[in-house]
Amino acid sequence: MAGRFDHLPNRRAIVDRRALAETLAALPDGDPVALRRAATAELKSALEAGRAEIARRLADQPSRGLEVAGAQAYLTDVLLGALMELAANRLYPLHNPTKGERLTLIAVGGYGRGEMAPFSDVDIGFLTPGKQTPHAEQVIESVLYALWDLGLKVGHSSRSLDEMIRQARADVTVRTALLEARYIWGDHELYDEAARRFKTEIQADTARTFIADKLAERDARHRKMGDTRYVVEPNVKEGKGSLRDLHALFWIGKYIYDVQRATQLVDVGLFTRAEYRLFHRADTFLWAVRCHLHLVAGRAEDRLTFDYQREIASRMRFRDRPGKSAVERFMQLYFLQAKSIGDLTGVFLAHLDEKFAARGRRFLLPTIRRTPRRLAGFQLDRGRLALPRDDFFAEDPVRLIELFQLADLNGLEIHPLAMRAAARDAKLVGDYRRDPRANALFLDVLCSPRDPELVLRWMNEAGVLGRFVPDFGRVVAQMQFDMYHHYTVDEHTVRAIGLLSRIEHGTLKIDHPIATAMFDRIASRRALYVAVLLHDIAKGRGGDHSVLGAEVALRLCPRFGLTPAETETVVWLVRYHLLMSATAFKRDLSDFKTILDFCEQVQSPERLRLLLILTVVDIRAVGPGVWNGWKRQLLSDLFEAAEEVLRLGHKQTGRTERIAAKQDRLRTALGWDDQRLAAYVHRLPSAYWIAEPDEVLLQNARFIDAAGSGQLAIDARVDAERGATLVTVYAADHPGLFYRIAGAIHLAGGNIIDARIHTTRDGMAVDNFLVQDPLGRPFDDTSQLDRLRRGIEDALANRGKMADRLLAKSPPRPRADAFPIEPNVLIDNGASNRFTVVEVNARDRPALLNQLAHALFQSKVTIHSAHVATYGERAVDTFYLTDLTGDKIPDGARLKTLERRLGAVAAGEPLDLAA
Repeated sequence: MAGRFDHLPNRRAIVDRRALAETLAALPDGDPVALRRAATAELKSALEAGRAEIARRLADQPSRGLEVAGAQAYLTDVLLGALMELAANRLYPLHNPTKGERLTLIAVGGYGRGEMAPFSDVDIGFLTPGKQTPHAEQVIESVLYALWDLGLKVGHSSRSLDEMIRQARADVTVRTALLEARYIWGDHELYDEAARRFKTEIQADTARTFIADKLAERDARHRKMGDTRYVVEPNVKEGKGSLRDLHALFWIGKYIYDVQRATQLVDVGLFTRAEYRLFHRADTFLWAVRCHLHLVAGRAEDRLTFDYQREIASRMRFRDRPGKSAVERFMQLYFLQAKSIGDLTGVFLAHLDEKFAARGRRFLLPTIRRTPRRLAGFQLDRGRLALPRDDFFAEDPVRLIELFQLADLNGLEIHPLAMRAAARDAKLVGDYRRDPRANALFLDVLCSPRDPELVLRWMNEAGVLGRFVPDFGRVVAQMQFDMYHHYTVDEHTVRAIGLLSRIEHGTLKIDHPIATAMFDRIASRRALYVAVLLHDIAKGRGGDHSVLGAEVALRLCPRFGLTPAETETVVWLVRYHLLMSATAFKRDLSDFKTILDFCEQVQSPERLRLLLILTVVDIRAVGPGVWNGWKRQLLSDLFEAAEEVLRLGHKQTGRTERIAAKQDRLRTALGWDDQRLAAYVHRLPSAYWIAEPDEVLLQNARFIDAAGSGQLAIDARVDAERGATLVTVYAADHPGLFYRIAGAIHLAGGNIIDARIHTTRDGMAVDNFLVQDPLGRPFDDTSQLDRLRRGIEDALANRGKMADRLLAKSPPRPRADAFPIEPNVLIDNGASNRFTVVEVNARDRPALLNQLAHALFQSKVTIHSAHVATYGERAVDTFYLTDLTGDKIPDGARLKTLERRLGAVAAGEPLDLAA
């Protein structure tokens, strides 16, 4: 223990080792069980007092992560030493111990390194010279029971020296844990022998194998965690750019050079002094975050989820700034540290490559085809772009852009030492932002027909992209504090550019057939790539990022070398990049005025094509699971309707002709005679024929025909194209039908994403709902569908107290509650010629749609369609309404009352569901 924790101030305040020993010594001998129980109580008091002192220190100095991690390990050392002393010398004393009865306790893993979070596992190993003796078994068992009684989670092993060597040779995880082994208690000669054998029999001449194993292990861990360091709920311990990545660097350095402290990585040439400072800063910061996270959670917790981020930002004394909240500032610093870990890893591996790679071949990386030794003044080092001298960038800073352009053009990787130099000299490029050559090279990279995502990510990692485009630098590592976006703004943008390239190459044709087909028809390819780069560039500034981003685009595009026409296109795309998704997901596309209003903004088929592709990549780049078949269908419907208007100046066929064409296609599909179809058609209003697509019309017709004269029938079928289940309810119409069905679907576990409500001329309701499960997949489990049918039947028959069941089902949403959502109700009587359009913004919660529908029922209005969109924690529900006579709801007191009632529901105020 000596020396390891000398840096800790006032260690006695954490735990007084001497006083603890005296307290335990004063406990009466006798029954071993009673003695252990009494000792455990004293140790528990010392543990709780020590933890309280460590927590107080962290609160006083919230960024001193390594010091707090060391304090926790010191506290554990003292408690374990006292416990081992008690077990070996008082509970099970040996009066004449033999050499075979020696026992040593070691700390392994992170605990062995002397770093622990408040609720970290206690990883220990018991060593014996040979086969475990009965005495050792008794001591080990007693100690483990006491540790469990203390409430500690223990990772332990009991091995002889030979077993230790055998298992370390066979398992890299065991080898890594033993690499950081540290003496705690027992026979020191035995520990020294174990350390000597580990070095001579395990470490010697196995460095290459160990490095390969650790890097493979790291890559597998990264894949499991999402393979990006920019996820907005990162894992502080295991994610990419986390503590584990720093540990991996230290393990490799320790294995090769036998360093005992991270600072010694400088002495052996793996880091410069400046790089070690980055290492230490990231290590300290991440340990602080992890320790705060454990204390806030009250348990071992390493995922920095939204509900913890705000609290930890406050604990670490971050404050709000204009346009950026405290939690966003905290997370931006987090991601900058994660980025620096990635940079350090590249440099570190470059040094290993030089030391361990065989001549002409790179360590752990595939062989690259032979290429010329020089390229535009750069050198090629085994297939990687390298610098001929250290001041190469300083001589001509435009080379900072040319480095990445050449890498893209020739399909080359960049040597990590060149990346290190680029990061160091990135500031030099700031004076060359208006240089035409630099901007032409940058545009070549951005609009590359090869793999722009990869090279732009390299530029971003080196800090060159943010220096060359300072507006982009402002969003580097900036998180978006909501449950919708999965990545930081810069990572989202780079991924969107990658998706754009894949659509252009046709590799996403199955997912995006229209966008892929449209790409060959666009005339403004460069403008599209620049628009994707700039679409979110003004986030975090306060105000509408679309409007502010358009101003940035107007300033940057001429600098990049775009023509005035291209600049105008980019500015428009950035300004309106949310228009298509907002229209498709929040408005009724069967209402022709929706299409006309959209086309009035778009104005040209070229803009429409560009906007479709931009919208697709923007949504896809938000994160996994955000894109689905329903969104694809809505965007396709909007695109096709708008294209027809923009191409022809009007819909090719009028309302009457479109209805007749649909009915003709239905007759053909059904095989009905004219009389039978006429009787069916007569029952349904014209709005029904306009609103529903052909496949739904066909399904409804067969279903209604099969239902006959029944007063209630329920159908549910998976619609694979839309990624949802179509639930059709055919029932006698009556007030409140919609909210009752919505409540029943929620109770069955379904989420309604779209609804269309129709009434036949003979008083029957034909209500079509698109339903998904909570994960955005079709609601297709047989038992759930059965439960859904029974639930709707019970709700419409008023069996059981649905209001009580809805309240009982509504669980707390702690993660969603971490986000401030200001409820808002927008009423628009001009968005439709026939309906009053009401849009409600609220925090998403169970049964929200049911409660809003109930409020509309109480307001005595008729719902004709409902459109549900969710963006993480935010729900946007849009209703197309009329009064009971079928007219728009006039402006005035009635609309004010409606707005007030819906606003109360959106704000979460109790609603009288029994009304």
